[in-house]
Amino acid sequence: TYNPDTNEDLLNRAYVYAMKAHGTQTRASGDPYFSHPLEVAAILTNLKLDDATIVAALLHDTIEDTEATRAEIDNIFGHEIGALVEGLTKLKRLELVSREAKQAENLRKLLLAIADDVRVLLVKLADRLHNMRTLSHVPPEARRRIAEETLDIYAPLAGRMGMQEMREELEDLSFHTLDPEAYAVVMQRLDALAERHSTWGHVALIHQEGSSGSDYIVHARNNTMGTELRYLPYRSDVDFRAGARKNWTAECYPSRCG
Repeated sequence: TYNPDTNEDLLNRAYVYAMKAHGTQTRASGDPYFSHPLEVAAILTNLKLDDATIVAALLHDTIEDTEATRAEIDNIFGHEIGALVEGLTKLKRLELVSREAKQAENLRKLLLAIADDVRVLLVKLADRLHNMRTLSHVPPEARRRIAEETLDIYAPLAGRMGMQEMREELEDLSFHTLDPEAYAVVMQRLDALAERHSTWGHVALIHQEGSSGSDYIVHARNNTMGTELRYLPYRSDVDFRAGARKNWTAECYPSRCG
């Protein structure tokens, strides 16, 4: 373990409590619901976070979705963990309306919600990451809303938290969900470049700085060469595929794409 002082008894009690609390609940995929908080906890364990954060991840949906109460969690796991779980419950209840003029308001709401303890946001980001990884099981309309919300709110917040790898995965998954055909076109282009160079990794749809909210860049990075590729512009209200193969404006940093 990365933490020699890990309280294994605390983690085991949280595991059992959450498993019993969620009982026979299932996710849209048909998997036991408890598989979700378990995966969220695993994401945070990989980030080497403290015991309280891992326990909060295991318990993060119990107050909202089961008969568990804040008082009971305080009594069993202590006030610190109870406060984290309650903070996550409040965050889940926020009405989030993503995109354009509402985006700044949502960011303020999120930041206010986690003002008492930044670990609440860390659990929420891990929660969103696992939900994005399993988004294919969600109905199409909800899938698009979740992907837009992720691209506009959660991915930038992950970046501001210094969690660049998580930000990139959230962006990748959002882009693939919002426009899988455009994503495939970009990947084909990068595959062609890879034949002359090396593998291109992260591909994302990102807001342009100072944009109106509907303008994006398609961004890819070559980790081996330290090269970035930006296709400009991508407008969400324009058919990206129509002119994609011939009308992209490519910018490569620091070297030419070839």
